[in-house]
Amino acid sequence: MEAVQVITGTAVPLDRSDVDTDQIIPSDWLKRVERTGFDRGLFSEWRDDRDFVLNREEHSGAEILIAGPQFGTGSSREHAVWALQQYGFRAVISPRFGDIFRNNATKNGLVPVQLSPEGGRTLMDAVLADPALEIVIDVELRTVEAQGIDFLESFPLEDAIQHRFLNGLDDIALTLQFEDEIGDYEARRPEWVKELEIRRNAG
Repeated sequence: MEAVQVITGTAVPLDRSDVDTDQIIPSDWLKRVERTGFDRGLFSEWRDDRDFVLNREEHSGAEILIAGPQFGTGSSREHAVWALQQYGFRAVISPRFGDIFRNNATKNGLVPVQLSPEGGRTLMDAVLADPALEIVIDVELRTVEAQGIDFLESFPLEDAIQHRFLNGLDDIALTLQFEDEIGDYEARRPEWVKELEIRRNAG
C-alpha cells in the first residue's frame, strides 16, 4: 500500500445517490481469479451509454470521484475498491459511505472523504460546471480545498486510519511493525506448545 499524504487533481462528478457495490462492479466480475483487470468492470453496465460521465473526454485522467450520498452500500465486495483504484481513482468524495465499503477502502489505500451534504453538492456542481477544477485533498490536515471556487472543508478521519494512509500501512505492514516482539515471543514459548500446534495443524 502506497503512502497517501496529498491528492491533487481533477474529479469525475457521478451525480447519483445510493450507488451500491453491485453497480460499482457487477457480480459477473467477481468470478475472476486474478486481482487485476477490474478497471474494465467499473460501472460497466452504465459505461455502455456513451454519455455516461466516465466516457467523457473532459474527465479523462481524473483521480478523484465525487459521488452523491450513500456511496458503496450493499453487499461486501473488496472488488469495488480494487476497480476504482485500478481505473485511476485515489479518493472518493461523498456525503455518506456504506460502512463496509469505507472499511475496505481504508485497508487498500483509497481515501474515503466524507463531506457535509452541502459541501458535497457544492463540489459536485462546481465540477459539473468546470471539469478542469483542481481539488486538493490533504490527508494530514483532513481538508478538501478547491481554490477556484474558494472552497475549504474538513472531513473526519480516525487517527489510526490517518496513520495508515500517511505511512502506507496495510494490515500486513501494521503487523510487521511488531516483528521483533513477535519473534521474541515465539522464541520464549515452550517447545511442547510448538509441537502441539504443529500436530494440531497437521491433523
